[in-house]
Amino acid sequence: MISLWDYPDFDAHESVSFFRDEAAGLTAIIAVHSTHLGPAAGGTRLWHYADKGDAVTDALRLSRGMSFKNAMAGLPLGGGKSVILADPGVDKTPALLAAFGRAVDSLGGRYITAEDVGMTDQDMLAIRQETRHVSGLPVGEAAAGGNPGPLTALGVYLGIKEAIARALGKSSAAGVHVAIQGVGSVGGGVARLLAADGARLTLADVDQARAGALARELGADLAAADDILGIEADVLSPCALGAILDEAGIDRLQVPIVAGAANNQLKTPADGDRLTARGILYAPDYVINAGGIINVALEYLGQGDRAEVEARIAQIPERLEAIWAEASQTREAASAVADRMAMRLIGRG
Repeated sequence: MISLWDYPDFDAHESVSFFRDEAAGLTAIIAVHSTHLGPAAGGTRLWHYADKGDAVTDALRLSRGMSFKNAMAGLPLGGGKSVILADPGVDKTPALLAAFGRAVDSLGGRYITAEDVGMTDQDMLAIRQETRHVSGLPVGEAAAGGNPGPLTALGVYLGIKEAIARALGKSSAAGVHVAIQGVGSVGGGVARLLAADGARLTLADVDQARAGALARELGADLAAADDILGIEADVLSPCALGAILDEAGIDRLQVPIVAGAANNQLKTPADGDRLTARGILYAPDYVINAGGIINVALEYLGQGDRAEVEARIAQIPERLEAIWAEASQTREAASAVADRMAMRLIGRG
C-alpha cells in the first residue's frame, strides 16, 4: 500500500487531513501545501473519483498550485485545496455541507475554502453556518466576492489576448481561431468575451448539449470533446480538468498557443519542455487563471471592491509577459520559469 509520502505529487505539504462522517455521507481531503505567506486558501472540488488515490493526487497537485497561484498574484495567502469524494447519482445535502464546514473549522483558520468544480456560492453559504473560514459568498454587484467563475474568465481572456500579441503579433482577438475545451462557468465566460471581440471559436465539452447551446448562441463551431486537442487553430484554451498535456496530447496539438483556465494542465514538468521544444507558447495555468482567487481573497481579507479586483486581474498579462521574457532569454520552459518564481516567493527557492 502506497504511503502519502510516496505520492509523486507530495511536495513537503504541511498537512493532509482526511475526514469521514458516515451519517452525513462525507468523505473529504483537505491538503495544506504552504502557509508561508498566510492561511492556505483554495476552493473545494466535489467530484466522483473512480480511484480514491486519484482524489489524493488531485488534492496534492491542486494545493501546490494554489500556493503558486496566490504567491504569483501577490496575495498574502498560502495554498490549500479540498476535495469531496462524491458518489455517482448522490446529490449534495445540507448534512454533507454542514459536515464539511465542521471539517474546515477544525483546522482553526489554517485553511480557507471557496467554491470550485461541483460547488456554488450557495453551497458556501451553507458551509458558512459551520465556519467563518470560507469565501466566495453571494455579494452585491460592486463588491468583491461571489461566484469566482466570471473573474477567472476575465483573467484568462486578458491572458489569451497577451499571448496573441506575443506569438501572433496581433493587437486584438478579431479573426483569431480559439479552440476551447470545457464551456462551463469559466470556459463559457471566456468564449463570450472572445466572441464579443470577433474571434472565431470552436467549442467542446463532455456535456455536448451545453456546448451545442453555447455554439448556437455565439455562432461558434462545435467539436467532440475527444477531438479538440487536435483542432488546427491559433489558440487552444483548456478550461476543463487538468493533466491533458501529456506526451501524447502535446503530439496532437496544432496550435502556436496554449492558454486556458484548467488547473494542472501539464501532466508532468517534462511536458512544459515538450511544449517549448515544439515552439508552443504556454501560459502557466496558475498565473493566467488567478482572477477567481483574487476575487474571493479580497472578499475574505476585506481589501477592496469589484473595481480593485478587476484592477488586480488586469495585471495578469504583465506577469505572463515577464515569465515569457525570462523563458525566452534563458531558453527554458515558461512553466519552469514560473515555478521557480513561485518557489522563491513561498520561501522554498
